[in-house]
Amino acid sequence: MDDDLWALVEPLLPPWPEKAPGPRPVPDRQCLQGILYVLHNDIAWRLLPLELRFGSGQTCWRRLERWQKAGTFDQLHRILLAK
Repeated sequence: MDDDLWALVEPLLPPWPEKAPGPRPVPDRQCLQGILYVLHNDIAWRLLPLELRFGSGQTCWRRLERWQKAGTFDQLHRILLAK
């Protein structure tokens, strides 16, 4: 993902809770790249290769679900249409 697209997406992402339990989350940009990889290659989430360092398929799927609930992709769609 290029920097220009990331500059549009990043401000739309909901902040991560500061006191979230568990290990430190995979960075949002890497998760988004994992999501795009799965969708572009039409593979199952569980088949996302860990060696690509996007996080696990389950991690990317959870982040996608979180962002969908926050309306991130609807907002991004409107921004891209306006451009």
